[in-house]
Amino acid sequence: MKTVRDKKGKSRLLLPSDYCVVDIETTGLAPEESEIIEIAAVKYRDFKKTEVFSTFVKPKKNISRFITELTGISDDMVAGAPGIEEAISDFREFVGDDIILGYNVNFDINFLYDALLKCHGIYLCNDFVDVLRFTRKALAQLESRSQVRVAEYFGISTGGAHRAETDCDICNAIYLKMCAEQCIIELTKKKGRSG
Repeated sequence: MKTVRDKKGKSRLLLPSDYCVVDIETTGLAPEESEIIEIAAVKYRDFKKTEVFSTFVKPKKNISRFITELTGISDDMVAGAPGIEEAISDFREFVGDDIILGYNVNFDINFLYDALLKCHGIYLCNDFVDVLRFTRKALAQLESRSQVRVAEYFGISTGGAHRAETDCDICNAIYLKMCAEQCIIELTKKKGRSG
């Protein structure tokens, strides 16, 4: 059964110049069963990076070997990190009312929304822009539109992928490349609203 998230922000087809790129690393795919182990958020104003928030999050259970191999994040690395209660509060304060931008960002939003609501009774209401939605339209010829594959297509370095802050940088580079090449301008003109 699909989880209903009241007051969750809306997915927008916009090209904002002021936004906050967000990425998380988790112990699995389902917010109900998995935990956040890293959060990064990078603020941009007029497309320029202005501030960075990045933290490990100490999970209640050990990190699996698979996740450590994928992300490079080990139990030792998160041992002294804040718990989710503190980390999610700091994230919320940092992101404020910004439009959130990310790659397949609904995944990240759902984890962050659930954690903020569970820990503090606060809704994450920020509207968000999913760069993956743009790549599906603009780069339909690619067999895979994973963030790494799209970055490689544009010649963007993917070194350090699957770490939250690096993934934020990769996502933003893809977003800027698509904006600069006007791959999605016509799409946004046609839609011009949430879709």
